[in-house]
Formats: sequence, structure tokens, C-alpha cells
Amino acid sequence: MPGTPAPGLIFDGAASIGATQVLPRIRFELPAAEWTCLLGPSGVGKTTLLRLIAGVADEATLDGTIAASDGAPLAGRIAMMAQDALLLPWLSVAQNAMLGDRLRGAAPDPARADKVLAGVGLAAHAQKRPGALSGGQRQRAALARTLMEDRPVVLLDEPFSALDARTRVQMQELTATRLRGCTVLMVTHDPAEAARLGQRILILSETGLAEHPAPPEAPPRAVDGADTLAAQGALLARLRGAA
Repeated sequence: MPGTPAPGLIFDGAASIGATQVLPRIRFELPAAEWTCLLGPSGVGKTTLLRLIAGVADEATLDGTIAASDGAPLAGRIAMMAQDALLLPWLSVAQNAMLGDRLRGAAPDPARADKVLAGVGLAAHAQKRPGALSGGQRQRAALARTLMEDRPVVLLDEPFSALDARTRVQMQELTATRLRGCTVLMVTHDPAEAARLGQRILILSETGLAEHPAPPEAPPRAVDGADTLAAQGALLARLRGAA
């Protein structure tokens, strides 16, 4: 749950690297405090889109605008969780969770870090280094670092793709619960994941953006729920047809 109300997000533009277009011209509005899943084939610009929104795509040039629905600047209101946990191996789990404050020159908050780590099931591992953790535990540590940022807009770039099926389901449920109330945009290649988590589902291709119906239930939805499975199948068929 973010510390401040989550705004919607409006993107309108295209992006290029030099003379090469890396993101087609698209326009979309993400509803405030909802979870949007973005799918599409590799190479169409999904990660570039996230990096543009996060303000870290120095390699790409945006021809367009990115804005919050409340009219306030987005700077300082976005957190991003990558596919790779990107933990610093020489720091403990707790120190990694507090890394944002350290980089900003702010005083860390160990008590809050302990609370967040307990919330993601890592209280007993707070003083360990990342090399002593399993893959799922490292992803939980990355989630803890994202939660410590306490931002109303959260960008997720295939955060669960490297996990085994059981851990992936657990992490989906944990993340959906912990980010409730945030405006979330998640890139995924997994139709099942989108069917479980997306309140809105978008498909990006080389030619533009299309929307796909999401199941009516609130996420995280049951893995074997009838609506979830139906949405998963329809989404997979649509993606295969597009390919």
C-alpha cells in the first residue's frame, strides 16, 4: 500500500535509438491503483517502455509525453523491479532493502526494513548476503527493496520469470497483496500470469497496442479458476495468432 494516493499514468509517444525505432507510436492510460499486464513478442519495446516511464532510458529518445493523471510530476513517485533481483552481493539483505535511502543520502530506517522483510518472509535472513539465498528468496529481497521505496507507481519487468512454478505462484500472490493500492505496470511473457494478476491486459506489437479482456475477479485469481483458465487460453491463442 503506497504512502500517497496512486495516480493514473498516461503515455503517448514513440521511442527510437538513433535512427532505429524501438517502440511504435502508442497511447494508453493506466487506471489509478490498478494492475496492468503488458505482453507481446520480444523486441517490440516492452522493457524500453518501462525504462522510459521510470526515467532511466538514457539510451532511447522519446517522441511524446509521459504524465500522471493528477497533473503532478512523476519524478520521485515511481519504483521499478527488474527481472534480475540486482542485489549487491557485498551487502546484507537488510542493507539491500535500504539501498534507496543510502543512494539518496538519506538516513536508513532499520526498523522499517525489519518490518518489510518480515512481511515478505525474510525476517530470519535479514543479515545474510544474497549468495546465501535461494532464487525465490532473492526475488523476495528485491520486492522488499521495492516496497521500501513506498512509491505509488510500480513498474515490474518480468519479475517472476526465472522462478520455479510453485515459487512463482507464491510470489505473484505476495506481490499482488503488498502492492494493492499502487498503480502497477508489469511486463510478462506468461499468459497465465497475466490472467491471474491483470485488472487490465495490454498486448504490444510492432504495429501498436491492443487491449485484451481481463477476468472479472479481483487479483490474485485462483490458478485453476474457470475464468482464469479461460482468459489464459484466449490470451495464448491471441498471442499465437499475432505471432
